[in-house]
Amino acid sequence: MRPGKWWIVGSQTLQKKPVRGLESLSAVQEAERLRLALAGARQAIFDWTLSDDRIVWDGASEILSLHSSPERLKQGECFRAWLCVEGREKLDAIINRPLRGETGFELDFEVTSALGATWFEMCGVRMANAGGQAERITGMLRIVTEKKREMQRLTYLATRDELTGHLNRTSLRGELAKAIEAAAAEERNCAYLVASIDRLAMINETYGFDAADEVIVAVGERLARSLRMRDVVGRTAGNKLGLILVDCKESELPRVAERLRAAVRREVIDTRSGMVSATISVGAVLLPSGASSSQEAMLRAEEALDRARATGRDGFQIYVKSPQRETARLRLMAIADQVVEALNDNRLVFAYQPIVSAASGKPVHYECLLRMVRPGGEIVSANNFIPAAEQLGLVRLVDRRALEMTVAELYDHRDISLAVNVSGTTAGDPSWLQSFVNYIRANHEVAPRMIVELTETAALHDFEENARFISRLREMGCKVAIDDFGAGYTSFRNLQMLRVDMVKIDGAYVKGLEASPDNQIFVRTLVDLAKNFNLRTVAEWVGSQAEAELLKKLGVDYFQGYHFGEPRLDPEWSRQ
Repeated sequence: MRPGKWWIVGSQTLQKKPVRGLESLSAVQEAERLRLALAGARQAIFDWTLSDDRIVWDGASEILSLHSSPERLKQGECFRAWLCVEGREKLDAIINRPLRGETGFELDFEVTSALGATWFEMCGVRMANAGGQAERITGMLRIVTEKKREMQRLTYLATRDELTGHLNRTSLRGELAKAIEAAAAEERNCAYLVASIDRLAMINETYGFDAADEVIVAVGERLARSLRMRDVVGRTAGNKLGLILVDCKESELPRVAERLRAAVRREVIDTRSGMVSATISVGAVLLPSGASSSQEAMLRAEEALDRARATGRDGFQIYVKSPQRETARLRLMAIADQVVEALNDNRLVFAYQPIVSAASGKPVHYECLLRMVRPGGEIVSANNFIPAAEQLGLVRLVDRRALEMTVAELYDHRDISLAVNVSGTTAGDPSWLQSFVNYIRANHEVAPRMIVELTETAALHDFEENARFISRLREMGCKVAIDDFGAGYTSFRNLQMLRVDMVKIDGAYVKGLEASPDNQIFVRTLVDLAKNFNLRTVAEWVGSQAEAELLKKLGVDYFQGYHFGEPRLDPEWSRQ
């Protein structure tokens, strides 16, 4: 008889004998199919008996060929030696733990081969004797290098600023919390500094956004090189970088700040658009005496930075506790806590104020004005919590909730149109604007009945980004209005470039209009220009019929104000 061939399938050993029946043929075909499937999936299966330390392999030969001597991998000790230290420790922990019966496991590890570092994933079953000692391990091995690298890349992006490569704000705040805790435990000082690139907006306008990005990167590199190995740097905002000095005495802070500022201003920065001279202003807080938490430390360093910038460029200030500022800070944080709780408890609501046609006096749409319902039932207007939310970075969450609430109302009431506001802080965040667009796109059915309101100053702050934002909204059917027009004294040429649908005349020019010839001239000029650009006009704060009649004569299209309806939580249409 000819010698047979052996196939190893998991823990089963099948001898290929001369085919004498359909049952034998089926077993061989099943084994062959499994072998081909393993090879195609680039996986290997193994059966490791610990009593003789032998491993039987089957499957993708390319996995074992990564070892310089694949034959040696039939011995468990040689396989263990192939693993990195951490991998061996994980594997030994699985083998040595005293558990009875069969136990599933999964681990990943790195090995070194001629092709460089390779990551593997191993999963299988540990079988033990009555005493809980491992007797056998059976499972599967596959290469997961690409998956591991992608996970490492995503982890990096989650913790790092994409432009500079330094820590992002969230990660920096985490490191700052650790530094404060360690300094308090060891009874020493550390410090947090925030450095702001002076007049970055001017660099943007003069050299372009790409050059400004190069300046941010260069400043970050110079600051990082000026720190000690243990110190930490991260980017906290567009033109701001945060620095953690893990061990720093109060007397050293001014010297460190001067060294950092000198590192930036000493040499011009060579960008692709030309040579740029840059300076930074720095605010600092000594820790843990100056703040007990990372959030508090960041706020107080920003407070010191504001005072440093008030003196001009290239300034420096250390936070000094002040009863007035402390009271304001505590009030700010208390309001922030209330906003977060209101978001979590769904206690943000709308009060709807009608915008009526000057011709008919009937509502054409309603503006959604945010209100917060306190736990006791008290209704709080937006100007009592939105400024605090903007200062502490919570307004993006508030604006997102407002958008979701608006869309929900439009689905529930298909005969109305609603206007929703985008705050100035949010309007300067490109990623948030894109998420806004994506949400509208996902709910395109209600887009034609939505008006998005941007304040004049916010719309012009990042002109190009907001122009793109407005264009995308209008492509989906939304209308766009510029709120508080006149407060920023902008030009109609800018409005034409933004391609908005209407402008809302700042109420300061409407209130007491009858007694102010200057305001009448302003409103008349504004309305005439708007008509030339095919823009509709809305007069805010209309408080009397006499004002309405005068505004109508001046050509205003729509009115908004208490004379035509105060903001209501439960307008008649919402009860239908």
